[in-house]
Amino acid sequence: MDAGSERHDTLVTGSALERWGALALLVRPAYIGTEFVVAAATKGGYSFLGDSVSRLGEVGCSVAYCSPRHGVMNGSFMTFGVLLAGGSALLLRPLGPWAAGLLVVSGLSSVATGLAPLDQDGTLHAIAATPLFVAQPIALIVLGVRLRDEQPRLARVLLATGAVTAAAAVAFVASGDSPVSGGLERLALWPVLLGTAAFAWTRLSRRGR
Repeated sequence: MDAGSERHDTLVTGSALERWGALALLVRPAYIGTEFVVAAATKGGYSFLGDSVSRLGEVGCSVAYCSPRHGVMNGSFMTFGVLLAGGSALLLRPLGPWAAGLLVVSGLSSVATGLAPLDQDGTLHAIAATPLFVAQPIALIVLGVRLRDEQPRLARVLLATGAVTAAAAVAFVASGDSPVSGGLERLALWPVLLGTAAFAWTRLSRRGR
C-alpha cells in the first residue's frame, strides 16, 4: 500500500470516529428528560427551582422525601458523562486539546457524581461534582475563542453560554440552600448540553456536505 492510500485510510477512519463523537454530544440534551422522569416519581414534593439535581439521586427514603427512581438519575449522570468524555476525546482535533481535555474531565466528573450519591457521602459528592461546574464553562469559552474566525456565529453563542454558565455556577455555590438554588444549578448545567450539541451538529453537517 502506498503512502497516499495509507493517508486516505487514516482520514476516513478519523472522520468516522469524529462522526461518532459528534453523535455522542448530539444526544446529550436528552439528559434533561431524565430529570423530569425521575422528578415525576418523587414523594414529598420536588422543585426544579429550589431543589438541587443531586436530590433526585438520593438513595435513602424518609417520610418527608423519597426519590424511588434514584437509580435512573445516578445512571443518567454516569451514562451522559461517558458520552461527554468519549465524544470529546473522539473530537479532539476539531475541539482542540484544551477544550477537549476540559470536557473529558467534566464527563468523568459526571460519572463520579453518579457513583457518589449526595445522601451517602456529601463531601465525596461535592468533590466529585466540582470539576463539572468549573471545567465546562471554561471549555465553552476556550472553544468559542478557537472558532471565532472559522464559525463566528457559533463562537459567539459558545462564549455567551460559557459566561452565563460560569456566572450561574458561582451563584449556585454562593446561594447555599436558597429558594432558587436548583434553578441556578440548572442554569449552570443545561445550556452546556445545548452548546456542545450545537457544535456537534456543525461537525455532522460538514461531514454530510
